[in-house]
Amino acid sequence: MEATEQLVCQPVDAFNPLITTTFQVSCILVISHIFHLLLKPLGQPGPFAQLLAGVVAGPSLLSRIKKVADFFIQASSAKYYQFFSFICRMLFMFSIGLETDLPYLKRNIRVVSIVAGGGSILASMFGGPLFWLLSKVFGFTSEPFAFYLLILTVLANSASPIVIRMIAESKVDTADIGRLAIYSSLINEMSCVVAVSTLKSFTSLDRFGGAILVSLVMLALIIVNKYLSYILNRRNRSNRFVTNGELFLVMFLLTSLSLFTEWMGYTAITSCFLVGLMFPREGKMARTLLHKLTYAVNTFILPVYFGYTGFQFDISTLFNKLTLALAVLMILVSIGTRIVGTLAASYYLKIPWNESLILAFLLNLKGNYDLILINTPPRPEMVWATDVHNFLLTVVVLNTLIVAPVVAILLNREESCAHYPTTLEILNPESELRMLACVYVPRHVSGHVSLMSALGGCPNAPIKPYMVHLVELPKKRKSKLMYHQLEDGDQFSDEEEYGGNDVLEINDAVDSFTSGTKILIHQSKLVSSFLSINEDLCNGAEDMRVSIIFLPFHKHQRIDGKMENSMEEIRTINQKVIRHAPCSVGIFVDRGQTGFQQPHGYPSVQNIATLFFGGPDDREALACSKRISMHGQVSLTVFRFIPTSSRNNSWINDASHQDEEVIMAISNVGTENEIDNAFVETFYNRYVAQGKAGFIEKYVSNGLETAAALKEIAEMYSLFIVGKGGRGNSPLTTGLSDWEECPELGSVGDLLASSEMDISGSILVIQRHRHSEIDRGFLDD
Repeated sequence: MEATEQLVCQPVDAFNPLITTTFQVSCILVISHIFHLLLKPLGQPGPFAQLLAGVVAGPSLLSRIKKVADFFIQASSAKYYQFFSFICRMLFMFSIGLETDLPYLKRNIRVVSIVAGGGSILASMFGGPLFWLLSKVFGFTSEPFAFYLLILTVLANSASPIVIRMIAESKVDTADIGRLAIYSSLINEMSCVVAVSTLKSFTSLDRFGGAILVSLVMLALIIVNKYLSYILNRRNRSNRFVTNGELFLVMFLLTSLSLFTEWMGYTAITSCFLVGLMFPREGKMARTLLHKLTYAVNTFILPVYFGYTGFQFDISTLFNKLTLALAVLMILVSIGTRIVGTLAASYYLKIPWNESLILAFLLNLKGNYDLILINTPPRPEMVWATDVHNFLLTVVVLNTLIVAPVVAILLNREESCAHYPTTLEILNPESELRMLACVYVPRHVSGHVSLMSALGGCPNAPIKPYMVHLVELPKKRKSKLMYHQLEDGDQFSDEEEYGGNDVLEINDAVDSFTSGTKILIHQSKLVSSFLSINEDLCNGAEDMRVSIIFLPFHKHQRIDGKMENSMEEIRTINQKVIRHAPCSVGIFVDRGQTGFQQPHGYPSVQNIATLFFGGPDDREALACSKRISMHGQVSLTVFRFIPTSSRNNSWINDASHQDEEVIMAISNVGTENEIDNAFVETFYNRYVAQGKAGFIEKYVSNGLETAAALKEIAEMYSLFIVGKGGRGNSPLTTGLSDWEECPELGSVGDLLASSEMDISGSILVIQRHRHSEIDRGFLDD
């Protein structure tokens, strides 16, 4: 009992340090929230407000008051702060690893590494002279090698947690520049950790043995997590998440590895990150970890960690003119070398200079591994001199406080961050396709994952699929029951309960798809009133920067093959989304087992027909077909419907166009028919001539002949892809709209979905994004 009392409250402490730590954390959170409310209208993100809150609560302002300092800064409170920082680092580095986009990192490892290394290499060149200067000024003679590594780390390191939060707060984490900055900072920081740890491991045989042992234990935990996740996923087959006890087991193993790594004299940053990076992404275990950790890390752990970083800053260290001059010099060297090095690397990679400048300032943010080295003694029996410790700490915090507002201003003013391909027509067929699939009920999932499977069939044409579960926000209802008498799912229940058992079925379907195709779907849930859910959906699609949204049709196929209206609200939402979507939209009419099936693992090749009548929507449908034609289990045939009067006019040119941009150039000056001819000609030369797709011309005079031609091929294909409209007064579709039931499908799509056609194949109706200003901005780039 006495030992416990001494641990919790030593005799030299005026207050219980546990209470002090808790109160300090609460104080930082409250002040940072106030600053965030004040600075957010000015475009400043949360991390800057949290750092500033720590500075205000620390020795620079509030803790200059003696009573506050006596309460916050005590003899044994530092141990609590260090342990709390250790727990924070462990959780957020594991969370960062778990959320890392591995396919993107693999595809862009060369670019990311060059950007990360550009500034670091230049900073390392200036590290030698600065080391010599600081050694002379501070008279530092013991452990010169450790001091040199410390100077290099302060200059070259980039704090990935701060970079990630700055980018996420600015909503550019889905933009190319945001992702490049995130993974460049990760590569930069992990390289610094590995380099310093490797050099330290060679200083003695014991350290080298300890490094090997830590690596083996980490590798063992990665393997254990793989099998543990598989077992826990099977054990919780009928549950939405794994239990808290099972989650605690995974966290216990992670904490044990982290403590062992720190005990061996190394930081656990890399270990936690790699364990999260290699953790199995599919299944309930990963979903539970993301669900539990994301909210806690973003709303509590990182704000407190950033706040404590600012809390360590003491402005009184700058009262000395020499110290101030050295601090300014070191900050200028750090910022200058990073800017010059990153600009040089970006010039080599042909990245625009404005984006290069943003990258340079983002990678200048510090405050993670460099602080760990500053607060870690070079030897167990030795600590850094107080003046050296305070000086380097001041440099790190001041550097971030100076750079963070500049980064926020540049991100808010950079218009290129808002530009992204909103149509498939202008998107390079081999570049990443970002798509958003919307589901209301579990039966919508199979059709959408089938489309994802078809679009993701080529390794050279990556996809980034998102799936959002749309749930109606129930109307508030009065209850006479007390709060403790309410059942789960009743009033006051948590938002996570919305969706009922549908959530479990949707998750199981997605997990089955991911395990079979290795395509990771990023899931989310949108709970909103059906009156405004279209606005939330469009805003989410804009934040995700998707090029196309897939919507389910409001009818579903019955056992007898007839289409039955299931939710009239879906039809209304679809019509609103079509009018206001920030990108192209596709409505998928799923025919169930008789329609389009998932190509991955399907026993036979599926036949898909693309119907081309002309106009922007049909060109968008043909652009979508390019992606699908790359799948090995798909046989695509394009039907071009041509007026009979044009039978003698040949439009196909045997000479291939040099670039698809030729089509875009024509679009500014040519007629709609010329644009169609050029687009189809390019498709013919690149896909049909090379045997990747079939091509058939259908000559018709009016809508009746078009309907007859469609009936001829009705039973031959499992999926029909067609544009919604935008063809003008085309004679090919004249009369088709006389019995139109669903205008959101267009005249041809509505005919295919009607009971009169009696087809068994699914239908995908695509509407091209109507706003062309963004498209022209992309073409100019």
